[in-house]
Amino acid sequence: MIRVNENYSKLQSSYLFSEIAKRVKTYQTENPDKKVIRLGIGDVTEPLPPACIEALHKAVDEMAARATFRGYGPEQGYDFLRAAIAQNDYQSRGAKIEADEVFVSDGSKCDTANIQELFADKLTIAIPDPVYPVYVDTNVMAGRTGKNSKGRYKGFVYMDSTEANGFVPALPDQPVDLIYLCFPNNPTGATATREQLASWVRYARENKALILFDAAYEAFIRDPSLPHSIYEIEGARDVAIEFRSFSKTAGFTGTRCAFTVVPKSVVAYTKKGDAVPLHPLWNRRHTTKFNGVSYPIQRAAEAVYSAAGKAQTRALIDFYLGNAKLIRATLADLGYRMTGGENSPYIWVNVGKDSWKFFDKLLKRAQVVTTPGAGFGRCGEGFIRISAFNSRENVEEAMKRLRKVLK
Repeated sequence: MIRVNENYSKLQSSYLFSEIAKRVKTYQTENPDKKVIRLGIGDVTEPLPPACIEALHKAVDEMAARATFRGYGPEQGYDFLRAAIAQNDYQSRGAKIEADEVFVSDGSKCDTANIQELFADKLTIAIPDPVYPVYVDTNVMAGRTGKNSKGRYKGFVYMDSTEANGFVPALPDQPVDLIYLCFPNNPTGATATREQLASWVRYARENKALILFDAAYEAFIRDPSLPHSIYEIEGARDVAIEFRSFSKTAGFTGTRCAFTVVPKSVVAYTKKGDAVPLHPLWNRRHTTKFNGVSYPIQRAAEAVYSAAGKAQTRALIDFYLGNAKLIRATLADLGYRMTGGENSPYIWVNVGKDSWKFFDKLLKRAQVVTTPGAGFGRCGEGFIRISAFNSRENVEEAMKRLRKVLK
């Protein structure tokens, strides 16, 4: 008989964002006259940069002529985009990443989930708390954990991220094999210094561990002292894989384009302790299970690195950071403590009470959607995440509503 993957039964009742969508839909059905403002899920609202639109149109026109038509492209991404990424995102910052170490994909969410196929079933995995749920749920689905107990799965080493440590977790007090890190952080908006990342790289090298580094929000960094990539840290090439996305950088959430960097020097080990390069394994996985991002979309992504694209993308991110500044100012006036919103599009607010109840309060009384911190882990309880992704008009209106409800 056909059998089901019973690891799915270990998952908590609902994926965080589907539960939010369900509650919002129920409220809107019951209150059709109320305008809901969404500052919850991290979806962008502003149009793509003009340089990207121009490149997209040009590429679509190429698809209309036999001489310039493109069929299947290289699964790893077209050379023109891989070279632009390597040069602009890494080599320009002193990070020694080559074009053929870049793998273009349709999303960092997919890549951070799929990368765990390369590793053995029995691993000791370090997970920050609070954490982006995909890191957790995909490992549960793969059978790497025990059951959930009081909001945590047996088998993970949880690394508490709290106000006390600035939401940058301490190194594990035991050896681990696989480490998930995300900076600027989702959900807390916290950032890590060079010294903090260097300590993680040293730990990984000493313990033959691997860091999975999610840098999807690096374009929001405005503090020149902060690293944009883990590869800016000496030795990271040997112990880290990095994930990035054009979704938040240039608004590609609806067009889908991202990339993962797997250096040729990064390795995992056999039972006997023999080092195995991960670059050819990821290449094999990529070519077997992925057919590539479409040619027009990759041309649009390439345009991000043009002179016009860089200026337009920076202006777009500055716009969202302007929203974040407005949100921070409002909440500070109301007496709330928070982090994020300065080098990140997320503001992590200490509400000091049940985060789902606070979420419901803001939804029902202010018609403002946020994200309850409890959905990101045990250490997220008592916090909410507010996203700066929306129009200025909507953010200003949302802040007026919050002032009335929370004064």
